[in-house]
Parts: sequence; C-alpha cells; structure tokens
Amino acid sequence: MVTTTQPEVRGRSAAIADGLAFMARWSLRLALIGLGLALLWWLIARLWVIVMPVLLAMLITTVLNPPANWMRRRGAPPAFAAAVVLVGSLLVLAAVVYFLATSITGGVSELASGAVAGLQSIQNWLAGPPLNLGATQFDALLQQVTQRLQNSVTTIATGVLSGVGTFASLVVTGLLALVLAFLFVKDGGLFLPWLGRFVGPRVGGHLCVVLGKVWDTLGGFIRGQALVSLADAILIGAGLLIVGIPLALPLAVLTFIGGFIPIVGAIFAGAVAVLIALVSNGFTAALIVLGIVLLVQQVEGNVLQPILQGKSLNLHAAVVLLAVTAGGSLYGIAGAFLAVPITAAGAVVVRYLFAQVDRVSDDEADAPADPAAADAAGVPPAPEQPSAVRPGPAGAVPEPRPDAPNPEQLELADDPDGLLPAAKPEPHARDRT
Repeated sequence: MVTTTQPEVRGRSAAIADGLAFMARWSLRLALIGLGLALLWWLIARLWVIVMPVLLAMLITTVLNPPANWMRRRGAPPAFAAAVVLVGSLLVLAAVVYFLATSITGGVSELASGAVAGLQSIQNWLAGPPLNLGATQFDALLQQVTQRLQNSVTTIATGVLSGVGTFASLVVTGLLALVLAFLFVKDGGLFLPWLGRFVGPRVGGHLCVVLGKVWDTLGGFIRGQALVSLADAILIGAGLLIVGIPLALPLAVLTFIGGFIPIVGAIFAGAVAVLIALVSNGFTAALIVLGIVLLVQQVEGNVLQPILQGKSLNLHAAVVLLAVTAGGSLYGIAGAFLAVPITAAGAVVVRYLFAQVDRVSDDEADAPADPAAADAAGVPPAPEQPSAVRPGPAGAVPEPRPDAPNPEQLELADDPDGLLPAAKPEPHARDRT
C-alpha cells in the first residue's frame, strides 16, 4: 500500500496572520509592562520624601557596614558597633567641614582682590576695539543692571525663602537618612533571612540572591568611586598648589565630592577650578589648570577606573551619561547623585532575569532558518524541515498549489494557533493502492 503525503509548507496568508498575532500579543504585554512601570514611577514620586532617605541610607550603609562588621567579628554588640562607626564618621565629616570653612575664610580676601582686578581688565577690554564702550556707557550698563535687580527684589526674596525651605527639607532628609543608616548597619544582616521566611523558600531564594548581587554592586561602586575621586582630588589639588591658585584645598575637596556624580561632577569641578584660576591668576594660569584637569581626567578614565572599579558596574558610558542627565533633570543634584547606583542595581536585576531565562530555554528553538539572520543573531541556523514526510496536522487549511499538474494535489498551510476552523477531509485525500 502506498500512502500519498503532502509537503508541510506555510501559505503567505498564514505567515502574515501569525506575524500579526505575534505582534498583537507582545504589544499588549509591553503595554501592560509600561503601565506597571508608570504606576511604580508615580508611586515613587508621591513617596519621594520617604524613598530619598532610604536610598541615601543604603548608600551610607555600604560605607559604614565593613568597619561595623569588623567590630562585630571582634565581639562588639551590633548596636555599639553601628553607633561607633556612625558617630566617628560624623566627627570626621565635621572636621572636614571646619577645615574647609577655615580655608575658604582665609582665601576670600585674596580671591576678592583677584576678582576686582579681573573686572578691571574686563572693563579695559570693553573700552577698547571693537566694542569701544567708554566709561560712561559702562556705568550706564551697570546702572541698568542695578535697577533691574532692585525691581526684582520681591522675586529674589521669594526665591531666598524657598531656598530656606529647601534647606530645611534637606536637613530633615539627612537626619532621617542617618537614623535609617544606623538601623540598617545594626540589623541589616537579619533582613534577608526574614525576607526568605516571609515570601517562602522558592521566591525568597531568588530574592536573596539578586539582592545580594545588588548590594555587592552598590558597595563596590561606592568604594571604587571614593578611591577614584580621592586620587583625582589629590592630583588636581597638588597641581593647583604648584600653580599657586588660591582655595586649592577647597577645590580639591569639591573635586572629591563631584567625583561621585560621574562625568557631570568632574566637568563642574574642573570648570570651577579654571574659573577661579582665571579670576585670580590670569589667563595663562587658567590654561595651565585646564591642562592639569584634562590630564587627570584622562588618567582617571583610562587607568584608575578600570583598575579600581574593574567591571563591577558593566555599564556603557552612554548609559551612565543618560542616567545622570535623566536623574538630574527629574530630581536635581540628588537625582544625579543616585542615578548611576540605581541604574547599576537595575542592570544587575535584568542580568539575573536573563540568566534565569537562559537556564530554562533553548536558543536553537527560536533560531531563524535563514543562515544570514542566524549569523547576525549569533546562533546556529534552525535545521531544515522535511519536505514531504507526514500528512498535515488537524486544523490545516487546504490551498491549491499554483504549479500543481492536476487539481487533486493540494498544499497544506499551518494554523498553529487554531484560529481557522479545521478542514474536513476531502474525498480524494485517501489511501490508494
């Protein structure tokens, strides 16, 4: 007995229908994911007064936790270790602020005299060609500026009052972050076991692993960035001292603080140093300081960061720049400061999810049959399907083949989703002997 079989070839209409159905399903899923992210973003914005102290406390904890663990391993109670580390850090910070205030107060007179000389040179330049602004015109310009400021005194006063309110809010946020940091340092080791018991062993295992990876990434980022910023501050501060720029030590501290805001912080600190050099020591000194800043930044980007931070973040420079820009535009300085750690933590979560997907999936199942497409995707092409080995599946739709020598030879078009009704067997589709 001879059995007539038909090749399993998909028709054009079925292929287009499958593609549209696939796009529709994934469009709905992506829309739901976007809606969930939008709701989460709205909730974070509404609770920012709580979220901000928690994020700052976590970053502070990454710095304070290693010395506290060292004390606990030597028998110190958790509360005592956390209190000693936190109070000691505050004392060091207070000493740095006092030193900065003393340095700035001592250099204000020198900087003021340099500013006066710089303004005089600017006035002389304006009086010469090509502008040729005389003393009378310059005084009139100053008078207009003064009058404009006097007319805007109400707006300025409102801005000052708003600034006072913002400062008070920052103080409250800082105090709350310190209290939370103390609690995190004291009881942080109990969080993951409690979370595992709360959500169950299956989900809790994944959460414990991914949160541990996030914590290690944040700690590595903060410690590595602190070392990189310290090296920048020492090198740039030494260069400023050699050139003879006033306020060299405060500028070095500003460089250290700005280093925690990648790219943007370094540019801002370098611009301030060049501006002070221009006002106090002239154009030549400003060019020298600019060269020092650029040289140190090149050494940092090509030598220090790869060595001290390695690839702990594994973020492209474009991603870092976009994250800092978005954080700064949405939440100001705090957003720019927190943008990179939050982005790094999100990248850790995404990598973990993809790792879990790779464990339970087979890339060859989704490999394209086209060799060029498979090569572009970095996977081997899918094996070719047999041309004529079995009859069509249930739910197949018969379609006449254009080059058929007689109307009895039919081609089967797949309907994998079962969207089309099953075809009834035709009288001619039977076994022949």
